[in-house]
Amino acid sequence: MAPSHVQIATSALQRLLKEEVSYFKEQEQQEARIAKLEKEGPSAGDSDGNAEFLLKQERKALEETKAVIPTLRERITSAREKLESLLDTAATDEERNTAVEVLKSAKEAQKDDPIAGQAQQK
Repeated sequence: MAPSHVQIATSALQRLLKEEVSYFKEQEQQEARIAKLEKEGPSAGDSDGNAEFLLKQERKALEETKAVIPTLRERITSAREKLESLLDTAATDEERNTAVEVLKSAKEAQKDDPIAGQAQQK
């Protein structure tokens, strides 16, 4: 049997939430690498003179990661709103309960996000 619209929307929201966690983890790792490179300075273990290049590349990667997060949050908000609108069409109690739990997770994950916070108040 094909998955219902509620199951598809639930899975999509779960995937986006996992993706957001992954990006925040990646951001923390990149910030730690940058701090380490800055602390070591340009001459620490730099036999071929590429410390500045590495630092520049890490900063660029960090900026790219930071740029993805707002778009991802918008997608999470959109997926959450879609799932909320489909909630009444859940075929079983289990399907509905799963969707409700994922919605709670999404709202908790976005409680400090000013854009998502505004969407939740609508």
